[in-house]
Amino acid sequence: MRAQWHIKFVIIALFALLSVTGFAQSPQVAVESVGMTVSDMDRSVAFYSALAFQKVSDVEVLGEQYEHLEGVFGARMRIVRMQLGNEYLDLTEYLTPRGRPIPADSRSNDLWFQHIAIVVRNMDQAFEKLRTLKVQFVSTGPQTLPPSIKAAAGIKAFYFRDPDQHNLEIIYFPPGKGDPRWQEKTDNLFLGIDHTAIGIANTESSLRFYRDVLGLRKAGETENFGTEQEHLNQVFGAHLQITGMRAASGPGIEFLEYLTPRDGRPRPVDSKANDLLHWQTTVVASDVDALASKLREAHVRFVSSSVVVMTKEKAGFSKGALVSDPDGHHLLLIQK
Repeated sequence: MRAQWHIKFVIIALFALLSVTGFAQSPQVAVESVGMTVSDMDRSVAFYSALAFQKVSDVEVLGEQYEHLEGVFGARMRIVRMQLGNEYLDLTEYLTPRGRPIPADSRSNDLWFQHIAIVVRNMDQAFEKLRTLKVQFVSTGPQTLPPSIKAAAGIKAFYFRDPDQHNLEIIYFPPGKGDPRWQEKTDNLFLGIDHTAIGIANTESSLRFYRDVLGLRKAGETENFGTEQEHLNQVFGAHLQITGMRAASGPGIEFLEYLTPRDGRPRPVDSKANDLLHWQTTVVASDVDALASKLREAHVRFVSSSVVVMTKEKAGFSKGALVSDPDGHHLLLIQK
């Protein structure tokens, strides 16, 4: 009996050691930037500059590394990184081959939907700035979420589009809501990127990918509905389950699951990185090869042919792989 207890104790201790070791060796991840494909780089740079983004780099790249990384044969790209506050936006123009425009009838509940939420100090002033830029509205106007949505009460938001029809949001957090840094005193009107939001079909499936496989943590959740939400998203009957995810640092990733209406369309299966509906969230990992192995075990779809070894001086990272989440949203996994 004593011998059996000793063997059982050794087995338990061994499993505990293996669990701790596995956790310690799990690749750590951070969100470095969010980006999208654009059709006219100079026009896009001018547009985002008007929203107080500043250009920090401008490179032109081509070659087999980038073809294998992005899954686009013959790719020649101009990539501009812009900064607002502590966050980065990556704009990519495919000089060749040119991709397709965003479907003209896109709606906020389509599963290819993605946007960035740009934090503003004052919603009224920011909205007037957008009006002077003659942006295309998505929302009827700025919406203030009501007390009935406790987790989001008092938050003000407005959806609009950039020149390529990418969805964008400006968002105002009242005291006590959002990251405390959005309450710091400043004269700046546009402050930074709080999160990127993605349309999803099923919250549990997305949690299995982003939390259980990729390693992000769930930071909060809310259920949003009512006339304000409908007019924000411009979707009649909009009732959403919203889940906020966070990595060690960088903008959050927010799930938008429409409980109603459930007629959002899936991402076209033949879409590629040079199409204008393409967004990619860049995630830095401490060990991309280890993370890639974990993703393959979970049957995650790779857009890249494999983990691609890059020229760090040009790309800014040493290894990378482009993968898809359960709904086709792309993440560029990189190792510095």
